[in-house]
Amino acid sequence: MGDLDCKDYLKTLNKISSAIVSDLYLEDILKLIVTLTANVMKAKVCNVWLMDEKKQEFNIKATQSMHQEYLNKRTIKLDEGVVGLVAREKKPKIIFNVLKEEQYKEKELAKIEGLVSMASIPMMVKDKIIGVLNVYTNKPYKFTKAEVTLLSTIANQAAVAIEKTELIVRTKIIQEELDARKKTEKAKGILMEERNINESEAFSLIRKSSMDKRISMKEIAEAIILSYEIRQIK
Repeated sequence: MGDLDCKDYLKTLNKISSAIVSDLYLEDILKLIVTLTANVMKAKVCNVWLMDEKKQEFNIKATQSMHQEYLNKRTIKLDEGVVGLVAREKKPKIIFNVLKEEQYKEKELAKIEGLVSMASIPMMVKDKIIGVLNVYTNKPYKFTKAEVTLLSTIANQAAVAIEKTELIVRTKIIQEELDARKKTEKAKGILMEERNINESEAFSLIRKSSMDKRISMKEIAEAIILSYEIRQIK
């Protein structure tokens, strides 16, 4: 690592900003963020831990230059380790040597990966913790104020991306659910009228057809509606 280049700083922030307003999936955005951050900081490893509010724990969601087995089984409780500490205190923690830091719990992994110094940065939207961004070096290194400021900006932009993506996903799911219900209701009405059956019987027919054909009730409803509309053509 070396002195932070202003052009690299601005270029990285612009790329992250572009990713956030794009239609990339969250996983792609996070991968891009850790890659760009590692590059601009000339870091050994960069990773992102996201908060699971219900379970009050963190799951690793994106990293580069780290063994896959590390990704498969890692969770950290809110009251554990450096990640938990940074989330609770809502401020960065800089560690000169992770092997000598009591709060750092992954010392064996650090030895295997050759991790030495660490900057752990809270990812926040307003006052809400979304996750934690970690950057590691493979040599003893003192992170400068400018570098911590850059990392905090990146972390908070990443937090915005995550909130935005989750909101879009929630909105999309809600819209799809409402659309499915609307179509199911219309299909029930058609069956009730054409077969002279009640609402419960019409719903049961749609559900049975869905299970038999192994496709969604929405797709069955759409087929019923389409068939009905074709029959109405004169």
